[in-house]
Amino acid sequence: MSNNYCLIMAGGAGTRFWPRSRVKKPKQYLSLFGNQSLIQETVSRFANFIPEESIYIVSAKSQKEVLEEQTANLPKENLIYEPVGKNTLPAIGLAALFIAKKDPDGILIVSPSDHLIQNDELFMQTIGSATMIADKKDGIVTIGITPKFPATGYGYVKTADEITIGQSIKSYSVNKFVEKPNLKVATEYLESGGFFWNSGIFVFKVSVFLESVSKYSPRLYADLLRINEFIDTDDYEEALNRIYNEVESISIDYGILEKAENVFLVQGDFVWNDLGSWEEVYKYGKKDENQNSQKGEVVFIDTKNSYVYAPDSLVAVVGLDDVIVVQEGDTILVCKRDHAEEIKQVVGEINKRKLNQYL
Repeated sequence: MSNNYCLIMAGGAGTRFWPRSRVKKPKQYLSLFGNQSLIQETVSRFANFIPEESIYIVSAKSQKEVLEEQTANLPKENLIYEPVGKNTLPAIGLAALFIAKKDPDGILIVSPSDHLIQNDELFMQTIGSATMIADKKDGIVTIGITPKFPATGYGYVKTADEITIGQSIKSYSVNKFVEKPNLKVATEYLESGGFFWNSGIFVFKVSVFLESVSKYSPRLYADLLRINEFIDTDDYEEALNRIYNEVESISIDYGILEKAENVFLVQGDFVWNDLGSWEEVYKYGKKDENQNSQKGEVVFIDTKNSYVYAPDSLVAVVGLDDVIVVQEGDTILVCKRDHAEEIKQVVGEINKRKLNQYL
């Protein structure tokens, strides 16, 4: 994979992982299962088959310190910072400008920084199939996760005909992208077959991507060309701050994928989870005989099916089932597991009260 590049998207806020996830150290910089943070695990996974000098990261400028600390093995010039968040398409477009100067026909693998992926060998084979399609078909390829249950929290991709060009993993042309469904519709998707979860992992030639931006998001493309004039000049930072604030905020799904015709899907059967909440961490964590999962000194009395993170203190949970407890510094979260998605509302309330020291 000598002409392959990786772009890791690391600008998210991770509000559902408060109180561990903070403005200066959000979810992707947390160690949730082992010694490495999620972004370090992502870099290591791609470094198995892509040279570190070909791995790029795009992130928020507010995360510069923690990003450089956790990715010291990567060249500093490969760390690209957005002055303000503008969704996925501008972020990918900004990074693509830098890679295009180095290798305009290079194949770029775009990946989130904060997902759980297991079975690295199968993952590598899946990415290999996607790069082959991107190269031979001049297409935009997404990795679609084979659904295990009728999930309502994921977008879906509906496939059309199967394609065969020598790749090792089943692959298809894409019929359409669909929004997060309700339970009834998600159940119908699962029963009918041909639908996959949208993993947020994309593969394409840099040139094909930029041509697609030009065709389907011309306003953004014009702004990217303006930024491109200043790359490698002393005026880059000033120009980026000025121009990027004006660019259209749009996702790659809306901006390109839902409009383009040369879109393909490679079937992903490796273990995947987008780790959207503490509930997902509980599901994948090690558990005792009462299905409790813990990090730190914890005393469980008459308690089942619960998750406690408290590495710096002793926590006792008595007579409570299905709860999440997270202690971080001077903050404590206690919630029912089935309310884990609502933690972002806590962050909203803290913002509302201007208690910024807890964010």
